[in-house]
Amino acid sequence: MLPDDLRAALDQALARHSPQELARSVARLTERYRSGATGAAGDTAHIRGQADVAAYAAYRMPATYEAAALAMRHAAARVPGFAPVSQLDAGGGTGAAIWAAGATWPSLRQVTVIERDPQIIDLGRRLARTAQAAGVRGTAWRQAAVAAGLDRPRADLATMSYALGEFPERDRPEVVRWLARDAAMVLVVEPGTPAGYATIASARETLLAEGLSVVAPCPHGGACPIEPGRDWCHFSVRLPRTSLHRQVKSGTLSFEDEKFAYVAATARPAPGPAADRVLRHPQKRKGVVSLRLCTDAGGIRDVLVSKRQGELYRRARDVGWGDAWGDVLRDARGEAGEADRPADDAGQR
Repeated sequence: MLPDDLRAALDQALARHSPQELARSVARLTERYRSGATGAAGDTAHIRGQADVAAYAAYRMPATYEAAALAMRHAAARVPGFAPVSQLDAGGGTGAAIWAAGATWPSLRQVTVIERDPQIIDLGRRLARTAQAAGVRGTAWRQAAVAAGLDRPRADLATMSYALGEFPERDRPEVVRWLARDAAMVLVVEPGTPAGYATIASARETLLAEGLSVVAPCPHGGACPIEPGRDWCHFSVRLPRTSLHRQVKSGTLSFEDEKFAYVAATARPAPGPAADRVLRHPQKRKGVVSLRLCTDAGGIRDVLVSKRQGELYRRARDVGWGDAWGDVLRDARGEAGEADRPADDAGQR
């Protein structure tokens, strides 16, 4: 869930406009985005006026925050000693990723957001001023279009959320190299679509070629085992909707699911062996849980865990899409003994 200070600040910003006005802006933004070319500015190329800015924040900020926060938690779990002091958020919009980073790494003190739209910067700055986290509250907002040749501050943590895919494909490797320059950790988030995954897969290759070590979500540094065109790697996070958000989005459900793809890499020495990662919603049938895993050996395998496996089965029923399975496996074996081995793999490729 959004932190209380961000939720209150966002609700206050939205209260300046009627729900009907915000809903109309969301409808216009959606239509403009679907019908026109976007270019490097992405969604923000279609924003016109303060109501559109508020609608954009209401429409995208909660989902962007939750996706970035989950990706950051996965990365932090792999590099537990990482305590960044500075962050650069490129193409940061209203600042969802800096709020997520502040919640993940309270050590942050020097934060810079690069964003091209002055109206979006104005709202992002107003939201950030209410933050309890000192790093978020003192964020420096810079109006500029992200580009590979743009001068930038050094940062321990460099992030880009839902922005890389808006660049022409030929320009993305240079943008990733620019983002990663002098950073101890880099995190890129994109929509959980086949196109978004392709953008992340390319960014991953660029980061590896630059000598960085991938820490999440991949449990290995080899080639991605997913066959292009047949599947894609993505994850999902469920977030609640307030009554106002339901009105703005013309929705009836009290929640929404945000699907996203991401990669996190570190310039520091690679951490120890990684746990396998759950790639899909676990399939639960009577007495059996089926898990699809990306493994530390660089492959994909399907694992069946049956009720007769006791503690391991109970943990398998609680594991979620995107979770690290190997840690659960080791913990359960430690508690229940080596007799509780997973059932034979249903398949491996």
